[in-house]
Amino acid sequence: MASRFVRKVRTASGAVAVQVVTKVHGQVVEVVHIGSAHSDADLALLLHAARERLHPGQGELDLGPLPEAKVSTDRVADWTRPAAAQPPLAGLAERSDRPALVAGGGRVVETASLLLWNVLSEAYQRLGFGAVGDEAFKDLVLGRIVEPTSKADTLRVLTEIGVSAPSLRTVFRTLARCIERDYRGTLATACLAYSAQTPAARASLVLYDCTTLYFETENEDKFRKVGMSKERRVDPQIQVGLLVDPAGFPLEVHCFEGNKAETHTMLPVLKAFQERHGVTDMVVVADAGMLSAANLNALEDAGFCFIVGSRISKAPYDLAEHFERHGDYFSDGQILESARVMGTGKHARTRRIVYQYSFQRRKRDDRAINTMIDRAEKIASGASSMRKARFLKVKGATKEIDQKLVDRARQLAGLKGYVTNISKDLMGGTAVIAGLPRPMASGEVLPDD
Repeated sequence: MASRFVRKVRTASGAVAVQVVTKVHGQVVEVVHIGSAHSDADLALLLHAARERLHPGQGELDLGPLPEAKVSTDRVADWTRPAAAQPPLAGLAERSDRPALVAGGGRVVETASLLLWNVLSEAYQRLGFGAVGDEAFKDLVLGRIVEPTSKADTLRVLTEIGVSAPSLRTVFRTLARCIERDYRGTLATACLAYSAQTPAARASLVLYDCTTLYFETENEDKFRKVGMSKERRVDPQIQVGLLVDPAGFPLEVHCFEGNKAETHTMLPVLKAFQERHGVTDMVVVADAGMLSAANLNALEDAGFCFIVGSRISKAPYDLAEHFERHGDYFSDGQILESARVMGTGKHARTRRIVYQYSFQRRKRDDRAINTMIDRAEKIASGASSMRKARFLKVKGATKEIDQKLVDRARQLAGLKGYVTNISKDLMGGTAVIAGLPRPMASGEVLPDD
């Protein structure tokens, strides 16, 4: 990838050379010398000429005279003179939190990395993470935001930024303190306090999801294990469960063994959040990946209300009466309710199902169906190599389109379902779909649709 930019460098005579530099994949491949400036006026003229060379033929809008950026040769580090003979910085205050000198007697005039560090540090404090009271931990966290890398290599990142980096031994001692002093609890409390300041956030409504992180190692251990990978990898991995508020701000995060089922990660995270903050009335929202009869029963037995995405493949059975009376017709935004028995034997419970039809969703679903039909047709005709396709039916050596499956997909296009244990008296279908847009007052009953 090529990039071109204008740079200013000090020459051996003390002048400031203005150049147009071209880099390809980080390597300098061309340097065009524009000229050398001995005064501020010369520097301004040369920079203007360099910009014209950098963007030839680029016109300008007639917006009238614009203020010119002030340029000065004093702002270019001068390695030809010792540090004691350097002139004062032009309009810039000296800072005590960074070195004033660099190799060769030059001076650091401005450092963008330190600006980034100051912004991250301010955000760290605003979130309340300063309650941890551990500077080494803060450096480790912010350094890995600047460049995600190993703990040992983070020290290099901090040094390049211009921040005083802790020793590697201090880093490892910091990791031990994370456990001993329960940094997770401190940060989780700070996150909830910050979330409470957001109008759209409420501890009574939380959203949960789970993902995997893999490790490039061949051997498993007690934590990193091979499991069901979202990226279809066979490397050892871990499961990460994340609880967020309605605005997407994180409230609780936990890690699990890589071979642990996603549905088994939800309850431990919710219970930890509940016990940590003393929250007794919670509505949990999750996608269909968390939908299992055992999981929903466990959530209900633990005292949680839930709204979980329903697998749309069950819709024909749940909405059999509608399809019998109205066929495939739905009005835009129409909400329908049904009930479904989930689980078997003594674990079976009747669940409330809320469906909504959207015309815009129907159009998206139809486009996706058409794409999958096209893929299946190419495989059936031999125009494409054999691979898994949703609407492809294979019988022996015969490959053809599964028309029944296509018709069923068309019938369900535009529908989205939700399973909940919240009664219709407390929350109507519209509120379920909206994810409870506002907190309910004590004894409040939302109107039905």
